[in-house]
Amino acid sequence: MSVYSMKTGLSSILKAYSPTEREKAKNIAINKVRFEMPKLKGILDAVEAVNEHNNFQPLNEFVAYLREAELSDNDFLRLMSDAHKLINDLSPKFTNLVEALISLPWTKRQPPALQAYAEFYIDIMVAHNKYVQFGIPKLISLWIPADGDAALWPNGSPIEALKTELEAVHRLLDRILTAIPMSFEIVLEAIESKFPYFKKATHVIAGYIHSVLWLIEYKPIFTEFVVQLVLQKLVLLDVNAPRSEIEETDYDDEELEENENAEIFEMDDCPKVGNIFAFLISLTTTDDDVQPMKHPIAHTIDICMEKMFNFLNTKNPNLLNASAEQKLQLNKFWKILLSAFDNVILPSHNTHHVQFLLFYYCSFKNTIAEAFLTSLWDKIKNPNISAVIRQAAVGYIASFLARAKFVHLPVLKYYLKELCNWAHQYIQSCDQYRQNGSLKANIVFFSLCQAVFYVIAFRSRDLTVDRKSLLFLQSLQLSAIVTCNFNPLRVCLPPVATAFAGVTRAYQLAYCHAILERNARRKLATVYANDVATPEETLDTFFPFDPYLLKLSEKRITLHYLQYQASEAEEASVVAGHRSPRRQRKRGDSEMLDDVDDFIVADKRQRNIELARSQEREAQFTYGLSPGFHM
Repeated sequence: MSVYSMKTGLSSILKAYSPTEREKAKNIAINKVRFEMPKLKGILDAVEAVNEHNNFQPLNEFVAYLREAELSDNDFLRLMSDAHKLINDLSPKFTNLVEALISLPWTKRQPPALQAYAEFYIDIMVAHNKYVQFGIPKLISLWIPADGDAALWPNGSPIEALKTELEAVHRLLDRILTAIPMSFEIVLEAIESKFPYFKKATHVIAGYIHSVLWLIEYKPIFTEFVVQLVLQKLVLLDVNAPRSEIEETDYDDEELEENENAEIFEMDDCPKVGNIFAFLISLTTTDDDVQPMKHPIAHTIDICMEKMFNFLNTKNPNLLNASAEQKLQLNKFWKILLSAFDNVILPSHNTHHVQFLLFYYCSFKNTIAEAFLTSLWDKIKNPNISAVIRQAAVGYIASFLARAKFVHLPVLKYYLKELCNWAHQYIQSCDQYRQNGSLKANIVFFSLCQAVFYVIAFRSRDLTVDRKSLLFLQSLQLSAIVTCNFNPLRVCLPPVATAFAGVTRAYQLAYCHAILERNARRKLATVYANDVATPEETLDTFFPFDPYLLKLSEKRITLHYLQYQASEAEEASVVAGHRSPRRQRKRGDSEMLDDVDDFIVADKRQRNIELARSQEREAQFTYGLSPGFHM
């Protein structure tokens, strides 16, 4: 009974239908209206009825028929042939008809039908530009794999049959972009708006990225937009797959124990043999041998990163016999990639894997790596850039210098010298004006100091290899930085401070342990004052090139990635009987937490016993994440 009849007391004249009866009546109406009458009259009669008699009923019935019918290749070919004859008559009042025609399934049809569709599509778009607004998004939507087509997209790449279908779509888009220059803006909007939601199935996102990268093969003008858009989407995936979740999901206790046991048999005395062995393993390991990530978003970004690494390989500047034009294009691509890093990755907080695209591309050529470092250093020095970006740049330059095997020692020393000179100048200028010494007011300085400590501790084996290198470290005047009024060690992450203190003590560069002890006592006094927990300030540090956790794509990074190794002098200082067994640790824990004793000279072992208590107190107040001293 309707609301009106309830108010008036009259019974409703409307007959109530059950859902089954309603669906049956709907099917009868569809069969009567959409499959019989329109098919007899056809598109020619429907258009003629509108133009001659202003009668839209046959047209509406024919449009409804097109939206429901399953046409054979012959019917489809005849329909496109008839529609092509009417192109000049299909003015904007026939928008519904044109939209229905170009929405018909066409990619799986025979070549003559494909050709007929393409000719109609191009000619209707050229004749009536208004239809481009929905015509191009219809093409872009064909890039999106269906949810149930995972088997057709192994590791994010289409099988041959599907690749042939996509090729027809891209060929048609190429033609429309050439014929209608105004369509470029519409393509940009459509690509961005059609990008799948980040929680969609892996093959859906990776398949769409596959076509987006395919676009710039025949239309390089889209390169800047595509690279930046894809990085934005990868960052979104990356931040939604936290490192802690990946470790819990994909690295269980048994695997961690296997990794621990494997470390016992590493070829420490034969590093060259070990590197060759690792290289041979990477060659014989296929993608089929790698188990997919259990974390769903991590699996998606793993597949997408593999696709991006393959894409970067096509832009390798070491291509043999590259022409002058190709070299110019590759140089332009590097600038586009660096700009996308500055605009998308650098300002993003807590990404874990996307930044390795820059790491991988820098491994191609030393000049690219040096250009990347120069770009970061210019940002750090520029006081007009926000402190947040400058701090992020410090984290990137420190992590890159520590982890990149392809960064030569002279480059490493150059940037250590530049960083230390900047720190000394900052200390002198602040002493002159007596500025505020808080962490917030001097965040760039404190971040830079920790970066210096981190790089020296991490690369100590290379930086202490001979007398010349030790003289270089002495020239940095590290003691002046450590003992300045800012006391940078108080805000450093404890593993970084402890590791740096061990290196400087071993080579008599600075004496940090007394400062660490004093800082630890101050923290205790602060925490227990008035029974209120107010811990000392600690840097919120980000080490962007910490170990890569994605299983399929990590092979691209392994050969260029530096694992932490203590210096020979520090290793010689270890007294085996005084070392406690290694605790089982998760992947991602600091290497320094296991190897603190490696940084202490044997002849000062007695003092270490006294220092241990203060270090234990200090460890209670560890607020930062791992500084990246990973195996």
